[in-house]
Amino acid sequence: MDADLILTRTLGRIGVITLNRPEAKNTFTIPFARQLDLALRSMDQDPAVLVVVVNATGKHFSTGISLDQFDRKSQREYREFLYQIDAFYHTLARMKKVTIASVKGFALANGAGLSFACDLTIAAETAIFGTTAINVGLVCLGPAAPMAKILGRKKTMEMVLTGDMINAAEAERLGLVNRVVPADQLESATMRLAERLAGKSPLALRIGKEGINRLHDVPYHQGLDAMDDLFATLCATEDAVEGVQAFLGKRAPVWRER
Repeated sequence: MDADLILTRTLGRIGVITLNRPEAKNTFTIPFARQLDLALRSMDQDPAVLVVVVNATGKHFSTGISLDQFDRKSQREYREFLYQIDAFYHTLARMKKVTIASVKGFALANGAGLSFACDLTIAAETAIFGTTAINVGLVCLGPAAPMAKILGRKKTMEMVLTGDMINAAEAERLGLVNRVVPADQLESATMRLAERLAGKSPLALRIGKEGINRLHDVPYHQGLDAMDDLFATLCATEDAVEGVQAFLGKRAPVWRER
């Protein structure tokens, strides 16, 4: 049933989006992609949510686009198809909320891309990542967009053109994963990180994410000035005053902005 392809729930200030096609290894179809994009947008617009976790039911995070959809479409039809399938890349890049991918099993092709496009990634030590589409005569150009920013040109080229898979430890070494944990601790480790972030100043989180995202798109000196502009904006807020006063007063801060 299409209604159950993506599950959502909130736990305090944390929103949880769960991929729910376990029988198909959470592969992407148009209904699946639409529901994922809608869930991401809804979480970003929810004023009660500060951090969004993306996880999955079943053994695997996602093994990419369902191959039975590659069925002799025209170039125009494939373009329209891929724009819908890959909408989540645009949405994640524009989201103000911090996003965390919680990865187990295979994260391949668009599944790997979803993990890489999130702000942070926690992976089970048994997780496997790969941009494997080239092995079936396709190519992972959607996942290449976030990969190129993380890895640079040469390593992105190698992974996309070879289709080789890497384990979680190697993904962490390359900077594609923030933390690797035992498989039975994945959920608890992910939620601990989400809870830590959700306890921070909402304004500082949002401005910090915006600033780091901007740094990717501008030259060094322009970027540094832009960071000072954003930091000055934050410093002038009530939350910044409260955070400093709470630290100096040796008490817990009470954040005002939501």
